[in-house]
Amino acid sequence: MITTISFFKYSSNKFWAFTQMSEAHKYFKNNDNVKFYKLLGTGAGNGFLVPDLSTYALLAVWNSKKNAVNFLQESEHSASIRKKAKSRKDFYLKPIQTNGLWDNQNPFKEGIVKHNMNDKIAIITRGKIRLRKQIDFWLNVPKASNAIKNAKGVEFYKGIGELPFLAQATFSIWKNFEAVKSFAYDSKAHSEIIKKTRKRNWYSEDMFTRFIITNVTEKIFNE
Repeated sequence: MITTISFFKYSSNKFWAFTQMSEAHKYFKNNDNVKFYKLLGTGAGNGFLVPDLSTYALLAVWNSKKNAVNFLQESEHSASIRKKAKSRKDFYLKPIQTNGLWDNQNPFKEGIVKHNMNDKIAIITRGKIRLRKQIDFWLNVPKASNAIKNAKGVEFYKGIGELPFLAQATFSIWKNFEAVKSFAYDSKAHSEIIKKTRKRNWYSEDMFTRFIITNVTEKIFNE
């Protein structure tokens, strides 16, 4: 098994890109090689409040790396992305720790691997926000986003989500495991957000997963 997350950037064809949040399900629903997938929008700036209509993402868990590579490079879906997008970037991931649920399941719990302290670490955090907690949650998003973006050792950060305002996640890349530990245990802003999350019960479902990055590929299609 392997997990991939792909980011597709568009300078034109943005309406087509938006329609793929619905239309692209046909490539994954009955695909025997896909164990779990999500078509995701992304946020601009600090988090999700303002959508980034130039960037979309695909998260998938595959039954093998061979099938993942074949789909991401050779499928009808990849051909349509190649034709319409400006670029794509694919991250290949292996889980090292996971807690929680996504749609009543944990798609990352199989195939947990060990890591060493020098591995780059990717983290996905995901939460389904309770309707009655919306205002309180969104008032705290900028502070939480800034805490991650400004943390030492963060190399990439992006808000991703299935449903505007209701089901949100973040994807971040860290220089190594030491940077992750330092943020988790030494960041006052992060500690405050964790305490608020638990005390105020923002989520009806949530998940936290750490991965090692086994490979990254990037392709430029249209300048």
